[in-house]
Amino acid sequence: MASSLPPAIARLIKPNPLAQNHSRSLYETLSRMPKDGVGARVTQPRWAAKGIPNCYWEITKVRIKDEGRHGKAWGRLFWKGQEVKTVRGRGSAGERRIPGGLKYGWKHVLLDEFEASQTVSST
Repeated sequence: MASSLPPAIARLIKPNPLAQNHSRSLYETLSRMPKDGVGARVTQPRWAAKGIPNCYWEITKVRIKDEGRHGKAWGRLFWKGQEVKTVRGRGSAGERRIPGGLKYGWKHVLLDEFEASQTVSST
C-alpha cells in the first residue's frame, strides 16, 4: 500500500505494529496490544524455523516498563500443542514468568494462524 503512494506521504504513514513481520522483544510486542497482551498468544519465530510446531505462550499477566522496552510477563507455555505442567522439578507450574523477553524476537500468534498450523500438522 505505501509503495503506491508518493514518497512524501508514504513517510508520514505509520505502519500497523501488529501487522509487521519482523520480530520485536516480548515487551514491545505486548505493549502494542489491547490490555498489554493479556490473553494473547505469542511465540518465538525461531521455534518454527527449527521445525517445532504449535509452540506458544498464553499471556496471563504483564507489567510493562519504560514505554514497552522492559517489563515482566507471566503465562502458560504450550509446547507442541500441549500445556507444559512442570518445570525442572518445581511441580505444578500453571502460570510462570516468561524467560528471554529481551533476548529473542517475539511475535503475536493469531488464532487463525494457530488453527491452520494445527490442521496442517495433523494431516
